[in-house]
Amino acid sequence: MGLLKSLEENYPLIDFIFQKFCESRGILTVEDFLIHDLNALISFAWSQPNSLRLKQGIDQLLSIVDNLHRPWLNGVELLKDVQQHKQTLSLAYGGIDPFLHVALREGFVTELVGPSSSGKTQVCLQAAASVAKGYADRVVFIDSGNSFYAPRIANLVNQASFSASEQANNEALQIVMKNILCYPVFDIFSLFDVLHQLELKLKNQMFSVRLLIVDSFSSLIIPLLGGSGPYGHALMISAGNLLKKIAQEYNVRVLVTNHMVAGEGGSAKPALGESWKSIPHARLLLSRDRESNTCTISVIKHPSMAAGNQWKFRICDS
Repeated sequence: MGLLKSLEENYPLIDFIFQKFCESRGILTVEDFLIHDLNALISFAWSQPNSLRLKQGIDQLLSIVDNLHRPWLNGVELLKDVQQHKQTLSLAYGGIDPFLHVALREGFVTELVGPSSSGKTQVCLQAAASVAKGYADRVVFIDSGNSFYAPRIANLVNQASFSASEQANNEALQIVMKNILCYPVFDIFSLFDVLHQLELKLKNQMFSVRLLIVDSFSSLIIPLLGGSGPYGHALMISAGNLLKKIAQEYNVRVLVTNHMVAGEGGSAKPALGESWKSIPHARLLLSRDRESNTCTISVIKHPSMAAGNQWKFRICDS
């Protein structure tokens, strides 16, 4: 959706006057509009000289948002969609391959939760390298904490390359690096900007994306929660729904990482609270034994797997 200005050409009521009216209330984007108090906005519109046209603009903007919702589908249509379009990944690397093959499904937002140094970024990098090597589609890596490390990707590709030819191995590395698009973001608004740009490119079929990674989603949201009240939560849910929309409408696999916080009795729990729980289709917990360097991924929630299912593997940091 993006900036209100981008709607002006196709929707005459969202004109310069309406945009200035919204701007006076701090509304510059559709997301701003969605999290604003609608009743207060309408009351303010009625107090203006051109109140009727402003009210019509509000109604049109609501209609635009409503039309973006996908129609309801029956069970037969949903099953057909899964069988024809929603595929799992067949990846090139051992270790986490069973996890990636089962968990990263087209149309899914998969959340990987774990404490600090549990290996979340390593899993993301390995997934990115594997998908970029095995498919012609791109991987989009949204990096919120300078976690993307190109030499690590090169190391993974070299480990998985079995050709005796150095030239062939270099060509494989070039393909992987070309297929991974890395976007550094440091706040939620930059994330929205990247996601809207990505959605526009997918909609216009400018390129295809097989895997979208956000590492780490929680680090972008946490600064807005707590003192910001409902504003931060609204942005979190809006961003989560946008990720789900991209996943579902363009058959993209989405992997986001989240960290742990202290819960009741001192036990650790996923960050972002109860309102976030319904956003990911799958929630997976990553833990790591530092002595053996063995990682364990456990299912917290998954549509087709029982809670408690586990995979064990090792990740080399070098």
